[in-house]
Amino acid sequence: MTKVVVVASGKGGVGKTTTSAAIATGLALRGFKTAVIDFDVGLRNLDLIMGCERRVVYDIVNVINGDANLRQTLIKDKRTDNLYILPASQTRDKDALTMEGVGRVIEELSDMGMEYIICDSPAGIEKGALTAAYFADEAIVVTNPEVSSVRDSDRILGILASKTKRAEEGKGELPARLLLSRYSAERVEKGEMLSVEDVVEILAIPLLGVIPESEAVLNASNSGTPVTLDVDSDAGQAYLDATARFLGEELPLRFVTVTKKGFLGRLFGG
Repeated sequence: MTKVVVVASGKGGVGKTTTSAAIATGLALRGFKTAVIDFDVGLRNLDLIMGCERRVVYDIVNVINGDANLRQTLIKDKRTDNLYILPASQTRDKDALTMEGVGRVIEELSDMGMEYIICDSPAGIEKGALTAAYFADEAIVVTNPEVSSVRDSDRILGILASKTKRAEEGKGELPARLLLSRYSAERVEKGEMLSVEDVVEILAIPLLGVIPESEAVLNASNSGTPVTLDVDSDAGQAYLDATARFLGEELPLRFVTVTKKGFLGRLFGG
């Protein structure tokens, strides 16, 4: 059975598309046939992070309008088996996405045997975000440990609880889990950032993972490689941990405390 997962945030620039690419790649590495859809019509960044921007011929709007079929449009990832990318249009606006059209796309992906469909939502609460979330079975809410980002995420949780197909059918709130990105234990210790506990208390949803502030994320984005594939990096390991928790495994959090330097480290500044 196909599971549709929306990756959402209230605020832009929190690492939502990075998370969509990383979690989709993590699921595919586990052997699940996975499609990741870019819903950010007009901007389109997922193809850059996935390193397939030169292979984009058709996009989701072409499929919805009947200009191309889904098999023509899906891009198979060259590095990871079982992973497929459906890009957004760069030349249209978000009104080009219709609920009926998106519903057909998701149904067809399900018929193609996709086990997970990851929907990379635009930030905010406008039509693109609502469309991305409407058919979801669950949500990953990405936020940074700062007050404005957490406040906006709280607003998104309200939307997910009331404006999805699941809510309309009386099946209750959309299950949502928190992914805290760009976390710096050092800055938390200095009082410059909210702690993991602070954010969890405010949003009151289960914690999926904590992604440390890391140069590896920027390096991966610039090279068009999902950071999950950088298994030696702290961020790559944190995303692999988050994927494992998403699949029901219980793992301790890493990268959430300050590493204390030993005597030689303090002496030589290492």
